[in-house]
Amino acid sequence: MKAAILAIGSELLGTERLDTNSLRLTKVLERYGVELVGKSVRPDDETAIADELRRFAQEADLVLITGGLGPTADDITRQSLARAFSLGLERNDDLVEALRERFRRFGREMAEVNLQQADVIEGATILANPLGSAVGQRVPVQGDSVRSDSGDATFFLFPGVPRELEGMISDHLEPWLAERSDGSGSETIVFKIAGYGESEIEQQLQPLYDEHGRDGITILASPGEIRLMITARGTADERRRFLEIREASVREAVGHFVFTENADDTLETVVLRELKRRGEMVATAESCTGGLVAERLTRVAGSSSGFAGGVVTYSNELKTQLLGVPAEAIVENGAVSEIVARAMAVGARERLGTDYAISITGIAGPGGGSEEKPVGTVYMALSGPDGTEVFHKVFHGDRHGIRWRTSQHVLEELRRRLVTKPDSGA
Repeated sequence: MKAAILAIGSELLGTERLDTNSLRLTKVLERYGVELVGKSVRPDDETAIADELRRFAQEADLVLITGGLGPTADDITRQSLARAFSLGLERNDDLVEALRERFRRFGREMAEVNLQQADVIEGATILANPLGSAVGQRVPVQGDSVRSDSGDATFFLFPGVPRELEGMISDHLEPWLAERSDGSGSETIVFKIAGYGESEIEQQLQPLYDEHGRDGITILASPGEIRLMITARGTADERRRFLEIREASVREAVGHFVFTENADDTLETVVLRELKRRGEMVATAESCTGGLVAERLTRVAGSSSGFAGGVVTYSNELKTQLLGVPAEAIVENGAVSEIVARAMAVGARERLGTDYAISITGIAGPGGGSEEKPVGTVYMALSGPDGTEVFHKVFHGDRHGIRWRTSQHVLEELRRRLVTKPDSGA
């Protein structure tokens, strides 16, 4: 089976909205062994959409469309598909009543513009959307007019709201694909690594390449993090054999670098999970990162089980007043120094009463650097029951990149400390 994805919406051609729906749909197609032959974005223009649908119908067995099913004048996906293949469009009375009832439940009167959401394309199957007012549709288009090999194409119309799309993938798309799958597909294992560069990981994998080749191995680098992916294709047995061999080799080569094998985990999620398991707490004392580490930790639901709180001591005076950093240490060594980072971490741990504390002081730029301490110079400290350790780095990049890499590095140092030390009370 071959598939194409069309994201509809003029806003997707600008800078304010990112098309994440196509990525989610691509992941599903890969799982079922469907070859993706095209992906595009079209504005809210009926002619442009219809032309693209006709083109995709010549290339693909399955076309997945997201967006353009709302109640406003620019929601024209239904009309565009009907126009592309000369299909009728009829208002469904049951859907009209369901829409009115939905609005009544929220204590609102339905606007007449919402009625177009009850328009159904000729031959379509209605796909329920429990999370929104825009139902989906599955439309088979048949005959010689579709492709030169006289095949048929199936179109899925989905809403553009990611949360609604997610539910409809599970309820409608995956069962449809499963019925047509021959068991072939793809499967990916992800290893996530922080604190190391792409070239370092590549070097560690060289023995694996020498023995098994590079097939199926992908390294994706982003600031402060590496994703190492092993992808297997074929039947379930073929995928299992392929993954078993390479997974064992990867674990042997870089397993000690990996902070998670769950693609959805973030570093902060892993750190908080380990703190909760151990029954321990961490606090933060930040200067150049301005609370970024604390924000990342509190981004995770339930973070209070491992994160007590933090302070942002941007000024030298607050470093002394709130954390007890000796004023003379700042004068003699500068705020960006090993001794100040150490004092910040120790002060935070003592004053906030936590098992661990991490501190950061540095020069994030773009100005403020010197020959001795260039932009990107950062000192980080980790204080815990077994002592305080300071880490000195010079990160490259813009202000955002330096701050992010710093937060990654210090969280990874905390994670390593947690997983290599005995549990509390052990």
